[in-house]
Amino acid sequence: MFAGNFAPRGWAFCDGQLLPISQNPALFSLLGTNYGGDGRTTFALPDLRDRTPIHLGNKSDLYTRVGDKGGSESKVLRIMTVSEKPTGKTYDTYTVKSSSDKLDTRDPYLRINYIIALHGIFPSRN
Repeated sequence: MFAGNFAPRGWAFCDGQLLPISQNPALFSLLGTNYGGDGRTTFALPDLRDRTPIHLGNKSDLYTRVGDKGGSESKVLRIMTVSEKPTGKTYDTYTVKSSSDKLDTRDPYLRINYIIALHGIFPSRN
């Protein structure tokens, strides 16, 4: 994370940009095409704009992979009829102006840039 509005020399914003593999072979060997690119000439950096990174979790989980995205910034509330509500549940009450109003689903936040080192000491896998 970086509080500046520029990426320092040797670093790049995590904004999904494509980089040439030929100029960044070490970084490509770590990221691969988890975040995009064709894997022959380009690969993508993670795109953390308007995203909150979370830990990968249990590596044996077949449904969670590095680079997966999820969630949304807002949801459209739909007015349900009594017959559509599941029985035996308690519901909160929301007031909406129309059925197309959006509810912001983000926690309070502070804008900051995520950056990634383009060069440096290659990390060991042990």
